Amino acid sequence: MSVVIFDFDGTIADTLEPLLAIANQLAAEFHYSPITVNELKQLQQLDTREIIRQSNIPLLKIPFLLRRIKTELNQQIAEVQPIEWIPEALSALKEHHHSLGIVTSNSEENVAAFLASHHLTPLFDFIKSGTTIFGKHRVIRRLLNQRKISLDTAIYVGDETRDIESAKAINMRIIAVSWGFNDYDVLEQYQPDQLIEQPQALLAAVENLGLLCE
Repeated sequence: MSVVIFDFDGTIADTLEPLLAIANQLAAEFHYSPITVNELKQLQQLDTREIIRQSNIPLLKIPFLLRRIKTELNQQIAEVQPIEWIPEALSALKEHHHSLGIVTSNSEENVAAFLASHHLTPLFDFIKSGTTIFGKHRVIRRLLNQRKISLDTAIYVGDETRDIESAKAINMRIIAVSWGFNDYDVLEQYQPDQLIEQPQALLAAVENLGLLCE
């Protein structure tokens, strides 16, 4: 049995369009240019550091921007849908006795509301939120210590290059998924343990990593 820890935005929840709309609404306030659809496609081919560099947003302002985005998303969370086939993939993992959790930079309130809205709450054993861009590995490590979860059993699942970096920073196995923010080619460059293109491949990816660890 593995403990499979998921990112939320873009991995479980299809939040790309609402987050883009919110980011564009806040552009004038935080002094960056709104993002067009074509620019979004270009950003999806870049890693997180390059995206921040191109945005020209001072690093000190980013936590405030993230907080505002999460607050605004809370008003729309009832309309956010799961990634197609993710509920079935999560159910399959649970049926095979894997433990599921979430570590996200979104708020626990937003995640809990989303899970309840789509009847997914019983599938998850925990939700952990941390407002950080590059410090997710510290949030994950703290969670593993608190819950006494061994790295031998833990797997992270995320859709961004920074998810891969976070997992590798603590020697945790990582499954990257290409249905979220970053596209397949840029994720592949970061050499995750598994890289999958559809939720139906999730169970096999988790169990393959479990077998490699035995």
